[in-house]
Amino acid sequence: MSQSRKVFIQTYGCQMNVSDTEIVTSILQENGYKMSAQIDEADILIFNTCSVRQHAEDRVLGRINNEMTRKTENPLLKIGVIGCMAQRLGTRLREKNRAIDFVVGTDQYRKLPEIIAQLYHNSCFRENIQINDKEVYEGFYPCHQGRFTAFVTIMRGCNNFCSYCIVPYTRGRERSRRPQEILSEIRKLGRSGYKDITLLGQNVNSYYHDNVDFPSLLKMIDKIDSIYRIRFITSHPKDLSDSLISTMASCGKVCEHIHLGMQSGDDEILRRMNRGYSGDQFLQLTRKLRKAIPDIAITTDVIAGFPGESEEQFQRTLDLMREVEFDYAFTFKFSPRSGTRAAELDGQLPEEICLARLQRLINLQEDITLKKYQYQIGKTKEIFVEHFSKKSEREVSGKSRDFKITVFPGSSDLLGKLVKVKITAASGWTLKGSAILG
Repeated sequence: MSQSRKVFIQTYGCQMNVSDTEIVTSILQENGYKMSAQIDEADILIFNTCSVRQHAEDRVLGRINNEMTRKTENPLLKIGVIGCMAQRLGTRLREKNRAIDFVVGTDQYRKLPEIIAQLYHNSCFRENIQINDKEVYEGFYPCHQGRFTAFVTIMRGCNNFCSYCIVPYTRGRERSRRPQEILSEIRKLGRSGYKDITLLGQNVNSYYHDNVDFPSLLKMIDKIDSIYRIRFITSHPKDLSDSLISTMASCGKVCEHIHLGMQSGDDEILRRMNRGYSGDQFLQLTRKLRKAIPDIAITTDVIAGFPGESEEQFQRTLDLMREVEFDYAFTFKFSPRSGTRAAELDGQLPEEICLARLQRLINLQEDITLKKYQYQIGKTKEIFVEHFSKKSEREVSGKSRDFKITVFPGSSDLLGKLVKVKITAASGWTLKGSAILG
């Protein structure tokens, strides 16, 4: 019966969730299910969810409520929730919406075909959120969604327990994939036309398997002839070693970009966040990176309104942002997550203060980013062309090695190729230019 059933998956949240959806797609297809790009054609709706902030969970619940009409019209329709929100809430999701038929956690995707099949024999609600700290989904080749770029998960879980973060509770402890399996997947991707590879992990710096650490893994991947570029996310500052910086500088395919979460510029707030470094240590890391790799782009995450944060402490965050001058910053107001230490800390700030500080972070970063992007005008950059521009099929779009989206006139014959582009303008978070061909 599974051969006739179509599955629609909606993915929310981080790149890890995108990668998990690709794994889930592979698992389901191997078991006879067909994937549908159209929700109207689906027999099974799966929502792959994020739990990092309350807003992310509210979006999913709102979306499921919007799909209630489909279930009324088609009683055989099944709705499932997977991912971090499923792991965090479990059966409580069923209490929030009786239309949910199954809830499956981040380590139990192998069971999805069996769980779905059981629903068609007995429609009772099903849940499996058991943590498996050994699960890395070996044996499955993900069904990658793009044409030329691909995410490759090299490790799962997290051991850091930042006081504000739910991830260690929803994804379990750190465990790394075997290096040879990673290399095999990347070689296969390269042969299939995927040339820009992003390695994923909650903290890629911690990768370790069979006496291979992350710098060693990068050196192995750098030797794969069939790919052009290597990226990775996310790096934790406390584990950014001199060896990794040296490897980034020496490996020709490793791009000049790193995402390094700062979170705060104040030492006491960083201590309360359990980040394991000071503001000055973070600053020194960025200086090391720029000394070893002068053209490196550094992006970051910053939280406004952490419990107990004074105006003086917030100013230290603004000061460090001005000192480092990130190419881009993902800025957030503090969102208390039940089950984390930060949710129970004294000094929870009023919403209006958090929002006002968030806006100040945004305003500062917009000014810095515009300056950074305008500095690119007149330079020639190597762009890996991924698709047409969103605004015109007379233009193509891709990323520079330092992770800046660049748009320029071009046609379909440039897709999947490296093109030298002279930058002529900077608009928002996008560079514009003209191809240097021949």
